[in-house]
Amino acid sequence: MTEKEKNTLSRAALRRLREKEERRGAILRAAMALFAAEGYNQAGMERIADEAEVSTGTLYFNFRNKEDILVHLMDEIAYEIRTLIGKEFRAAENPRDGIRRSGIAFIMEFCRKHPEKIAILYRESVGKSNLVESHREKMHRQLIADLQSAVEQLRDAKGYRFRSDLSPEIIAACIGGMYERIAYQFIIWQ
Repeated sequence: MTEKEKNTLSRAALRRLREKEERRGAILRAAMALFAAEGYNQAGMERIADEAEVSTGTLYFNFRNKEDILVHLMDEIAYEIRTLIGKEFRAAENPRDGIRRSGIAFIMEFCRKHPEKIAILYRESVGKSNLVESHREKMHRQLIADLQSAVEQLRDAKGYRFRSDLSPEIIAACIGGMYERIAYQFIIWQ
């Protein structure tokens, strides 16, 4: 709902909308905590509802099933990662520093501070279903595209010449692979 649409609602309607968003947020937070601590397969819908302090009916009103919750969490987490590393890249004085800052932010600001999100994205979402795998692939492709753009900006700024047109994509995939391996290390350390 846009801000313009929200401005046309009554105060009571705005309160109901806010309460709905709060319930949805509580469900997602409860599911994230359970998926990260106990595992996706062990967390049942009834337990998620109980932890979120909502009825099972409210849970199913907001999400079709547990897989739907996982996909929403993955999308939110992927967006948060891309926003963080993009912000760091843009804040840098040059593309080389941007790539370095983005990597440090991924480790220090994301992995260290949000191990539960890392567990959802890199452990609990693996091999669940075609829908979940397609979301993992989409997330990975978006991250690689962001990194590839950063590599291309670095190439252009420094006047680098690559032997192949595929080099920026390959370098980006390698950086993305490093992010993933670092994330796995944080999962293991937890």
